[in-house]
Amino acid sequence: MSDRYENPLCKRYASAEIQRIFSADTKFSTWRRLWVALAESQSELGLSINREQIDEMTSHISDINYEAAGRYEAETKHDVMAHILAYGEQCPVAKPILHLGATSAFVGDNADIIIQKSALSHIKKLLINTLSALSDFTDKYKSVPCLAYTHFQAAQPTTVGKRATLWMQDLIMDLEQLDFVADNLKLLGCKGTTGTGASFLSLFDGDHEKVKVLEQKIAAKMGFDKVYSVSGQTYSRKVDYFILSVLSGVAQSAHKFSNDIRLLSHLKEVDEPFEDTQVGSSAMPYKRNPMRSERIASLSRYIMVSALNPALTAGAQWFERTLDDSANRRISIPEAFLATDAILSLYINIVEGLNVYQRVIKKHLDEELPYMATENILMYCVKKGGDRQALHERIRLHSAEAAKAIKLDGCNNDLLDRIASDEAFCITTDELSSLLDTEHFIGRAKQQTEEFLEEVGSILSENKTLLGVDVKITV
Repeated sequence: MSDRYENPLCKRYASAEIQRIFSADTKFSTWRRLWVALAESQSELGLSINREQIDEMTSHISDINYEAAGRYEAETKHDVMAHILAYGEQCPVAKPILHLGATSAFVGDNADIIIQKSALSHIKKLLINTLSALSDFTDKYKSVPCLAYTHFQAAQPTTVGKRATLWMQDLIMDLEQLDFVADNLKLLGCKGTTGTGASFLSLFDGDHEKVKVLEQKIAAKMGFDKVYSVSGQTYSRKVDYFILSVLSGVAQSAHKFSNDIRLLSHLKEVDEPFEDTQVGSSAMPYKRNPMRSERIASLSRYIMVSALNPALTAGAQWFERTLDDSANRRISIPEAFLATDAILSLYINIVEGLNVYQRVIKKHLDEELPYMATENILMYCVKKGGDRQALHERIRLHSAEAAKAIKLDGCNNDLLDRIASDEAFCITTDELSSLLDTEHFIGRAKQQTEEFLEEVGSILSENKTLLGVDVKITV
């Protein structure tokens, strides 16, 4: 055990992959890659920077000397300056041209965009695999009738698979938003202290074209085709808001799914995966709590609230920049990604191991079906010569009496027996049974599901290189 606080997102929930993306190694090696790209581009545009200096910088991109950086930060109270000095220790030949003309935001903001784009790609992979797992589940249960609910009150039937399409549709909306935001991400570029590029214009003796080309070269070397046309010292913090809004959307979708699973678990229609040695309660050994779904709900709320941070930060920036964004962004952005990784990993785990109890589902449907069949019974009896108004009243009375017996005395639903024994209906038990075929009540549920799965299939086909993840859940 440690005598210091440990972040539960890292200790219990998030995958090693997303932790690597937001690791110190990734961050500071990206800073160094940006410094190399800056030096290379400046050299290509005529500044006095030689190949030996660039090669020296390149050879030390990954071996971050953290001890030296820590020592310098204790002295300077400035993390970027500390890493410039630490890098300079390793690159004495290149030290005079390190960070030439740049500000802290050159490495800080550009690295943040690069890292967040990589993290969005990781989240997209999890989304695609969640959709794939749901697609298999939906296809398997597309024809299984179940009781549908509005207001969590029994309504018209649907199918288990059709209900799952609602979960999938939410995730597809999230995928569309993710693609839009990721495709429109741009680098900050190299715009200097207040976004005017003055320092670089001075370096290139007033050559505006070279300053513009410098940004294009750096962006290309870092895998981007565009930079933001204008900025202050930093890129607009609205970009962070757009990114975390995507994560909030995923969290909303996952939360809705987890709520449905928790309610269905209470109804004993499904069980999420439960390990052989897993304990549901320290006091009640028989319990099988839906803790994976509960964890999704818990973490999802955290993400949705975290999306407020960049919104407030974006609105609070003064003129060309203030530093009240820094501490907030260091925490809110990585942790929102780590939590999103965790909920999608749980989502996949639940869907792939979900137990569906079809006999319980049928039992619940059968209990409510007599009420739902009353309109069909009424029409059938009218066609046989019955009086619509008179029969409607008889059904109303019988329904009220049956409901009363269920609620007051705990009886089974005997509405159909009451109707069959009422001579006003002139209907037999066999005739009533034929009217209770669930196929008459599920509408186009199966067909809608099949049509929707074709759409999902196209999405999965377009993203087939992302299929295949091995999620590990700490229960």
